[in-house]
Amino acid sequence: MDLLHGIVLITLIHLLAAASPGPDFVLVTQQTLARGKKSGFLCSLGIALGLSIHIIYSSFGLAAIIANSTSGLWIIKILGGTYLLYLGYKGLRSKPQNAADAESRIASRESWMKTISMGFWCNVLNPKAPIYFVALFTVVLSPDMPLYQLAIYGIWIMLVQFFWFSLVVMFLSQPAINAQFKKLGHWIDRLFGGAMVLLGLKVLSTKIN
Repeated sequence: MDLLHGIVLITLIHLLAAASPGPDFVLVTQQTLARGKKSGFLCSLGIALGLSIHIIYSSFGLAAIIANSTSGLWIIKILGGTYLLYLGYKGLRSKPQNAADAESRIASRESWMKTISMGFWCNVLNPKAPIYFVALFTVVLSPDMPLYQLAIYGIWIMLVQFFWFSLVVMFLSQPAINAQFKKLGHWIDRLFGGAMVLLGLKVLSTKIN
Protein backbone atom coordinates (compact mmCIF):
# COMPACT_ATOMS: atom_id res chain seq x y z
CA MET A 1 0.00 0.00 0.00
CA ASP A 2 1.45 3.38 -0.99
CA LEU A 3 1.84 6.16 1.57
CA LEU A 4 -0.98 8.41 0.32
CA HIS A 5 -3.46 5.55 0.09
CA GLY A 6 -2.54 4.48 3.62
CA ILE A 7 -3.02 8.01 4.98
CA VAL A 8 -6.48 8.29 3.41
CA LEU A 9 -7.51 4.90 4.80
CA ILE A 10 -6.12 5.67 8.27
CA THR A 11 -7.93 9.01 8.30
CA LEU A 12 -11.30 7.42 7.55
CA ILE A 13 -10.84 4.56 10.03
CA HIS A 14 -9.49 6.70 12.85
CA LEU A 15 -12.08 9.46 12.48
CA LEU A 16 -14.78 6.84 12.92
CA ALA A 17 -12.98 5.43 15.96
CA ALA A 18 -12.38 8.88 17.51
CA ALA A 19 -16.02 9.89 16.97
CA SER A 20 -17.28 6.88 18.89
CA PRO A 21 -18.50 7.86 22.39
CA GLY A 22 -16.09 6.79 25.09
CA PRO A 23 -13.96 8.02 28.02
CA ASP A 24 -11.91 10.42 25.84
CA PHE A 25 -15.02 12.11 24.46
CA VAL A 26 -16.63 12.41 27.90
CA LEU A 27 -13.45 13.89 29.38
CA VAL A 28 -12.94 16.48 26.62
CA THR A 29 -16.60 17.50 26.81
CA GLN A 30 -16.46 17.87 30.58
CA GLN A 31 -13.23 19.89 30.53
CA THR A 32 -14.50 22.21 27.79
CA LEU A 33 -17.92 22.91 29.27
CA ALA A 34 -16.77 23.25 32.87
CA ARG A 35 -13.35 24.91 32.38
CA GLY A 36 -13.33 26.48 28.94
CA LYS A 37 -11.76 26.18 25.51
CA LYS A 38 -8.14 26.19 26.69
CA SER A 39 -8.72 23.29 29.05
CA GLY A 40 -10.50 21.36 26.29
CA PHE A 41 -7.59 21.84 23.89
CA LEU A 42 -5.05 20.82 26.54
CA CYS A 43 -7.03 17.69 27.34
CA SER A 44 -7.27 16.91 23.60
CA LEU A 45 -3.50 17.33 23.29
CA GLY A 46 -2.96 14.88 26.15
CA ILE A 47 -5.23 12.33 24.48
CA ALA A 48 -3.35 12.69 21.18
CA LEU A 49 -0.02 12.27 22.98
CA GLY A 50 -1.39 9.18 24.71
CA LEU A 51 -1.81 7.58 21.30
CA SER A 52 1.96 7.67 20.88
CA ILE A 53 2.29 4.91 23.49
CA HIS A 54 -0.12 2.63 21.62
CA ILE A 55 1.57 3.42 18.30
CA ILE A 56 5.05 2.65 19.64
CA TYR A 57 4.22 -0.73 21.14
CA SER A 58 2.09 -1.61 18.10
CA SER A 59 5.06 -0.88 15.84
CA PHE A 60 6.99 -3.58 17.65
CA GLY A 61 4.14 -6.07 17.30
CA LEU A 62 3.28 -5.95 20.99
CA ALA A 63 -0.34 -4.96 20.40
CA ALA A 64 -1.18 -8.47 19.21
CA ILE A 65 0.54 -9.98 22.24
CA ILE A 66 -1.31 -7.70 24.65
CA ALA A 67 -4.66 -8.15 22.90
CA ASN A 68 -4.32 -11.93 23.17
CA SER A 69 -2.99 -11.95 26.72
CA THR A 70 -5.71 -12.41 29.32
CA SER A 71 -3.44 -11.28 32.15
CA GLY A 72 -2.20 -8.26 30.19
CA LEU A 73 -5.71 -7.08 29.33
CA TRP A 74 -6.81 -7.77 32.90
CA ILE A 75 -4.09 -5.47 34.26
CA ILE A 76 -4.96 -2.72 31.76
CA LYS A 77 -8.66 -3.17 32.55
CA ILE A 78 -8.08 -2.78 36.30
CA LEU A 79 -5.82 0.26 35.85
CA GLY A 80 -8.09 1.89 33.27
CA GLY A 81 -11.31 1.24 35.16
CA THR A 82 -9.80 2.48 38.42
CA TYR A 83 -8.52 5.66 36.76
CA LEU A 84 -11.96 6.38 35.31
CA LEU A 85 -13.49 5.88 38.76
CA TYR A 86 -10.91 8.31 40.16
CA LEU A 87 -11.79 10.95 37.54
CA GLY A 88 -15.48 10.37 38.18
CA TYR A 89 -15.03 10.70 41.94
CA LYS A 90 -13.26 14.03 41.48
CA GLY A 91 -16.09 15.25 39.27
CA LEU A 92 -18.79 14.17 41.71
CA ARG A 93 -17.05 16.13 44.49
CA SER A 94 -16.94 19.36 42.44
CA LYS A 95 -18.10 22.49 44.25
CA PRO A 96 -19.22 25.91 42.96
CA GLN A 97 -16.46 28.45 42.34
CA ASN A 98 -16.31 31.93 40.89
CA ALA A 99 -14.95 32.65 37.41
CA ALA A 100 -11.76 34.28 38.72
CA ASP A 101 -10.80 31.15 40.66
CA ALA A 102 -11.46 28.94 37.63
CA GLU A 103 -9.40 31.11 35.27
CA SER A 104 -6.56 31.32 37.77
CA ARG A 105 -6.47 27.56 38.17
CA ILE A 106 -6.53 26.89 34.42
CA ALA A 107 -3.83 29.49 33.73
CA SER A 108 -1.37 28.06 36.25
CA ARG A 109 1.51 25.83 35.14
CA GLU A 110 0.40 22.99 37.39
CA SER A 111 -3.12 23.08 35.96
CA TRP A 112 -2.23 22.94 32.27
CA MET A 113 0.26 20.13 32.86
CA LYS A 114 -2.30 18.32 34.98
CA THR A 115 -4.97 18.70 32.28
CA ILE A 116 -2.65 17.32 29.58
CA SER A 117 -1.71 14.46 31.90
CA MET A 118 -5.38 13.72 32.57
CA GLY A 119 -6.08 13.31 28.85
CA PHE A 120 -2.87 11.33 28.34
CA TRP A 121 -3.63 8.71 30.98
CA CYS A 122 -7.30 8.49 30.04
CA ASN A 123 -6.20 7.39 26.56
CA VAL A 124 -3.22 5.22 27.57
CA LEU A 125 -5.27 3.21 30.07
CA ASN A 126 -8.11 2.45 27.65
CA PRO A 127 -8.25 -1.38 27.55
CA LYS A 128 -9.83 -1.32 24.07
CA ALA A 129 -6.80 0.40 22.54
CA PRO A 130 -4.56 -2.68 22.01
CA ILE A 131 -7.41 -4.51 20.24
CA TYR A 132 -8.11 -1.47 18.06
CA PHE A 133 -4.48 -1.08 17.04
CA VAL A 134 -4.19 -4.77 16.21
CA ALA A 135 -7.08 -4.28 13.78
CA LEU A 136 -5.58 -1.06 12.40
CA PHE A 137 -2.14 -2.60 11.88
CA THR A 138 -3.72 -5.63 10.22
CA VAL A 139 -5.71 -3.53 7.75
CA VAL A 140 -3.30 -0.68 7.03
CA LEU A 141 0.02 -1.05 8.77
CA SER A 142 2.56 -3.75 9.42
CA PRO A 143 5.66 -4.04 11.65
CA ASP A 144 7.87 -4.66 8.61
CA MET A 145 7.09 -1.24 7.10
CA PRO A 146 10.01 1.20 6.83
CA LEU A 147 10.49 3.13 10.06
CA TYR A 148 9.91 6.50 8.38
CA GLN A 149 6.54 5.31 7.04
CA LEU A 150 5.44 4.02 10.46
CA ALA A 151 6.50 7.36 11.96
CA ILE A 152 4.47 9.31 9.36
CA TYR A 153 1.41 7.16 9.98
CA GLY A 154 1.81 7.42 13.74
CA ILE A 155 2.12 11.21 13.72
CA TRP A 156 -0.82 11.45 11.32
CA ILE A 157 -3.02 9.33 13.62
CA MET A 158 -2.20 11.66 16.51
CA LEU A 159 -2.99 14.71 14.38
CA VAL A 160 -6.32 13.22 13.28
CA GLN A 161 -7.19 12.55 16.93
CA PHE A 162 -6.29 16.08 17.97
CA PHE A 163 -8.15 17.54 14.97
CA TRP A 164 -11.36 15.68 15.83
CA PHE A 165 -11.37 16.69 19.49
CA SER A 166 -10.42 20.26 18.54
CA LEU A 167 -13.61 20.37 16.47
CA VAL A 168 -15.53 19.12 19.51
CA VAL A 169 -13.93 21.81 21.67
CA MET A 170 -14.67 24.56 19.13
CA PHE A 171 -18.29 23.46 18.86
CA LEU A 172 -18.81 23.35 22.62
CA SER A 173 -17.02 26.71 23.02
CA GLN A 174 -19.49 28.62 20.87
CA PRO A 175 -21.00 31.46 22.95
CA ALA A 176 -24.56 30.33 22.30
CA ILE A 177 -23.77 26.88 23.68
CA ASN A 178 -21.18 27.70 26.32
CA ALA A 179 -23.27 30.47 27.89
CA GLN A 180 -25.87 27.87 28.84
CA PHE A 181 -23.29 26.01 30.93
CA LYS A 182 -21.19 28.84 32.34
CA LYS A 183 -23.04 29.11 35.64
CA LEU A 184 -23.43 25.37 35.99
CA GLY A 185 -19.75 24.37 36.00
CA HIS A 186 -19.88 22.25 39.15
CA TRP A 187 -23.08 20.51 38.01
CA ILE A 188 -21.40 19.69 34.70
CA ASP A 189 -18.45 18.27 36.63
CA ARG A 190 -20.84 16.13 38.66
CA LEU A 191 -22.82 14.99 35.62
CA PHE A 192 -19.77 13.91 33.67
CA GLY A 193 -18.18 12.60 36.86
CA GLY A 194 -21.13 10.25 37.11
CA ALA A 195 -20.64 9.28 33.45
CA MET A 196 -16.98 8.53 34.15
CA VAL A 197 -17.94 6.35 37.13
CA LEU A 198 -20.37 4.40 34.95
CA LEU A 199 -17.70 3.96 32.26
CA GLY A 200 -15.21 2.83 34.89
CA LEU A 201 -17.66 0.28 36.28
CA LYS A 202 -18.39 -0.92 32.75
CA VAL A 203 -14.68 -1.41 32.05
CA LEU A 204 -14.17 -3.28 35.32
CA SER A 205 -17.22 -5.49 34.83
CA THR A 206 -16.59 -6.37 31.17
CA LYS A 207 -15.44 -9.94 30.72
CA ILE A 208 -12.19 -10.60 28.91
CA ASN A 209 -12.63 -13.17 26.18
